[in-house]
Parts: sequence; structure tokens; C-alpha cells
Amino acid sequence: MDAARLDGFLADRDTWRATHCSIGKAMDVIGTRSAVLILREAYYGTTRFDDFAKRVGITEAVAASRLRELTAEGLFERQPYKEPGQRTRYEYVLTEKGRDLLPAVLALMQWGDKYLQREYGPPIGLRDDTTGEPVRVEVRSAGREVPLAELRLTPNFAEGDARP
Repeated sequence: MDAARLDGFLADRDTWRATHCSIGKAMDVIGTRSAVLILREAYYGTTRFDDFAKRVGITEAVAASRLRELTAEGLFERQPYKEPGQRTRYEYVLTEKGRDLLPAVLALMQWGDKYLQREYGPPIGLRDDTTGEPVRVEVRSAGREVPLAELRLTPNFAEGDARP
């Protein structure tokens, strides 16, 4: 069976629960389809509210809600802009925190390319702009890809320690 190895008290899965799980906390922030697709569009260069709603295919109310949530979580910052003769509006620019989600979103894309696009193949390729070489997301250590069966999860705190 392919599974990660669990060290220390983690090895007895009946004695602990993942109550402070980073994956769960991340899903609380970006766990909706519209939030992930807004991030996709931001990585493609979209910054304006109307463009997010149109390109993602969501209502303005949903776009406003998601952009407000993602901004409150620090993934975007609002920056004012003004077209000649128009009122001041805001565009949404990725922060470092938002840019740091890129590997996770690309991993979803890569998985979808492999398992969900069989008939036509991947609709978009990823290439390094400097070398032209293909880009892919991998779990790596010491220059090699680490398969699930060779991944070891270790506790970063002692059993029974209070967690924030």
C-alpha cells in the first residue's frame, strides 16, 4: 500500500486527530471553486473586478464576496486606479501570500491534465520562460522526486502539547 510513513506518536493514528491541519486551514481560505479560479485568473494576469467575474463565469455578487475574502486573508491587495473621466476603482494584485499558492494551483492543473483531459490533452502547457523547458510540480528532496511511500511525516511538537 502506498502511504506516507508516520513517526513518533503519529504512527498510532487512533490516538490523535488532525485538528490543527494546515491542509484544512488552507481549504478554509481557498476551498471554493470560485476562489481557486479567481487565483488562476490572477496568475494569468487578471486584476480587475469585472474581468474576474467574466473570465471565471461567476456573478458579480460571488466575485465581490470571493475577492473580499481573499483580500481579507491577505492573498490580494486592492490598489486604486482611475480611467480618464471615471470614478476611482480598485484592482486586485496578488501578494506574496497569494503568489505562494501557485504550486498548489499548478498541481491541481497538472492532476486535471493527467486524469481529466484524456480525450483532448492538456489545454495549456507550462514552460520556463528562460529555458523553454516544460515545468511541472513535484515533491522533491535532494534532487530526486519523492514518491508517497517514501514520504515521512514527523511531529513538530510533543504529544499532548497545546497547539494554537
